[in-house]
Amino acid sequence: MSRYNAKETETKWQGVWNDAACFAVTEDRSKPKYYVLEMFPYPSGRIHMGHVRNYTIGDVIARYKRARGFNVLHPMGWDAFGLPAENAAIEKKVPPGDWTYENIAIMRDQLKTMGLSLDWSREIATCHPGYYRHEQKMFLDFLKAGLVYRKESWVNWDPVDHTVLANEQVIDGRGWRSNALVEKRKLPQWVFKITEFADELLDDLSTLDRWPEKVRVMQHNWIGRSEGAHVRFPFVNAPGYSDTAEIEVFTTRPDTLFGASFCALSPNHPLTTGLCENDEQAAAFVAECNRMGTSEEAIEKAEKLGYDTGLRVRHPLDPDIELPVFIANFVLMEYGTGAIFGCPGHDQRDLDFARKYGLTVVPVVLPPQADAADFEIGNEAYVGDGRIINSRFLNDLTVDDAKRRVIEELESLQAGTGTIQYRLRDWGVSRQRYWGCPIPVIHCGDCGIVPVPESDLPVQLPDDVSFDKPGNPLDHHATWKHTTCPACGKEAQRETDTFDTFTESSWYFARFCSPRAENAMDKDAVDYWLPVDQYIGGVEHAVLHLLYSRFFTRALKRCGYLNLDEPFSGLFTQGMVCHETYQDESGEWLPPADLQRDGGGNPITSSGKPVTVGRSIKMSKSKKNTIDPAEIIGTYGADTARWFMLSDSPPERDMEWTEAGVEGAWRFVQRLWRLISEDTEKLPAIGGPVPTAFGDKASDLRRTTHKTIADVTDAIEQFRFNRAVAKLYELTNSLTSARSEEPDALWAKREAFEVLVRLFGPMMPHLAEELWQRLGHKGLLVDEAWPLADDTLTAEETVTLPIQVNGKLRATIDIVVDEADDSVREAALQQPGVQRAIGEKQVRKLIIVKNRVVNIVV
Repeated sequence: MSRYNAKETETKWQGVWNDAACFAVTEDRSKPKYYVLEMFPYPSGRIHMGHVRNYTIGDVIARYKRARGFNVLHPMGWDAFGLPAENAAIEKKVPPGDWTYENIAIMRDQLKTMGLSLDWSREIATCHPGYYRHEQKMFLDFLKAGLVYRKESWVNWDPVDHTVLANEQVIDGRGWRSNALVEKRKLPQWVFKITEFADELLDDLSTLDRWPEKVRVMQHNWIGRSEGAHVRFPFVNAPGYSDTAEIEVFTTRPDTLFGASFCALSPNHPLTTGLCENDEQAAAFVAECNRMGTSEEAIEKAEKLGYDTGLRVRHPLDPDIELPVFIANFVLMEYGTGAIFGCPGHDQRDLDFARKYGLTVVPVVLPPQADAADFEIGNEAYVGDGRIINSRFLNDLTVDDAKRRVIEELESLQAGTGTIQYRLRDWGVSRQRYWGCPIPVIHCGDCGIVPVPESDLPVQLPDDVSFDKPGNPLDHHATWKHTTCPACGKEAQRETDTFDTFTESSWYFARFCSPRAENAMDKDAVDYWLPVDQYIGGVEHAVLHLLYSRFFTRALKRCGYLNLDEPFSGLFTQGMVCHETYQDESGEWLPPADLQRDGGGNPITSSGKPVTVGRSIKMSKSKKNTIDPAEIIGTYGADTARWFMLSDSPPERDMEWTEAGVEGAWRFVQRLWRLISEDTEKLPAIGGPVPTAFGDKASDLRRTTHKTIADVTDAIEQFRFNRAVAKLYELTNSLTSARSEEPDALWAKREAFEVLVRLFGPMMPHLAEELWQRLGHKGLLVDEAWPLADDTLTAEETVTLPIQVNGKLRATIDIVVDEADDSVREAALQQPGVQRAIGEKQVRKLIIVKNRVVNIVV
């Protein structure tokens, strides 16, 4: 038997598609458009199995839609700025640009071996000046439109590396690379005004009905629209403060004000700063707080600590109640006003704090069915709904009614106002890094901040930078930052901060529409192609990247670049690729490629020592449980890898990569090859006349074929690729057993072969092209239309069966012709008339006459 040569065949068809420019597209308004886009990769140097799964899913959709008559845009590019390139520059002594472009070249070649239907003529790299000059122009337009501003923000500062660190780069209060104690600093930052669109970003989530619900919920929670109140707590005889001094608090739970037992300030609150000037202990506590990470997760995990300032404030609803004022490590300056009132009975964080410092705990919300006379708060705060207690004029109101009533009272007393607050903060985009898009402004001693003239864009990064000194190389470059003011002509300095790399990925989908246009985007092109019809990527980008892209699209619309609000009408988030982990006797992680198998199939080291097998987890370099796609493609071919990725499990779930699984996929590839390529000589000619009649075997095969068309089409539309694979296995099994050589049967067999090849074409495109040629076709399969099911062959034929008990008709049931006996038996016994006739008697016999009658003897 012949053996399919994957390497030779795949190389051949990739060359054919490339030479024919099969996947290069232009705007064609005579066809419906379809824009499918996978989240573009960072050029790290090698593709991984997550890439293989992501781009295989996208390619199936792109090829399928193309066959359905759509004009399909399926581009590829590189998210090429970022910290890894700078780290490589430091470690490998190579320029970040050289490292990046070398990696792009390697990964481009690797992706091409997958046979993806990409329009490579649209390739972009975000680190290229031809890309980021448009981003600089957008920034200037956003600045004019009031969507950009500059402010001082608290950041994590590494005093050794002289750089801002992300929260994730602060480990136990120390810099991830320098191990230096991190400081909090207030630095001037450029900020995108994402809160300008907070209501739109929240409300329009309801229109994204082709997004996963979990992603919409995550964005909803991130934006976090809260109705509440600003409440003022006046100081009681505070030394150094005026009689009108007060702490202003934003709260979403004004209904719990009578449960307040303390107020707390952020370590970075202006009042805290004033206190620290005359209180060394307060200053020391703040310094300790500033060594924590600033993320909400870091703060949530940390022990809740406070410093009693000795100050007291009056309760806004009762001047006889005084509350202590703390500085607390869990109060964020970035949310609300940077100050809170603590209600320990109904907030777990406040309760932990109150127990630690011996503060009162007064329950003010009574759970349903609880008795106010004996209800107490134990070790857990009550955060559910209920009725108000211990709150004077609010008693017995619901929580919602109490919120409205207390706001009325606060406003009448001029002690507070009802308001709306968002958890969403404006997006600080300044990064003290070299390898990023330069921010196009100039600092002049006389004129202040001056935008770079559009004619001077792009502001390009210098190539000759040094990483010998800590901090941003742009700061200590000999010449780059020195320039003249465009307004007055005097000496000035360039902005040395660069953009957060999320900026580049927030609009790249629009650049793909016209990647070589002189402007950022050609209006006709973006009007035709956008929005992206199907976006595909990991759920880890559910909030920031997708939210920033939604903001950017609205900002671009306001500035006249395009005319839509939502960039991605459909979103699919694929699961991760997992693999077992392996450790040797010393606990060292072992790569799967370094292991052998003993006689029982158990993994062992190359020296024959035992290996501990761990659970299957996400492939990662740290656990060394990765599989190199290049090795898999080199051994089995891209089609085998693609098929296994699609067949293992629903694509939104994690999948486990196993050697047995990929070998099974390889065997199926060989089976398809033998089944079709070695049985073509007996088939009737292409386009031969349809037989005037079909026998039972030919009719059965045709029904199976057309049902498979319907089932696979439906499965692909619903992203149920594993279900499509299962149906293709079934059709293959039917063809394997189809041995009749009657003319009608051979005609049905050719039809089935051609349908099978066309259906698995989007999944295994190289094998499909080769078999299409073996079946005698001259044109490319990639240009063929998707097969259509014949409704007369997919309709289920039914028959009505009489059900007799001891010879008497007791019921009838409708079944599919030739339905399995077990199903017929179960349906018959469930009929009420049959159950009444049987009663307490035992069924002695149940006889099924196929498609005719069911006889039950009791």
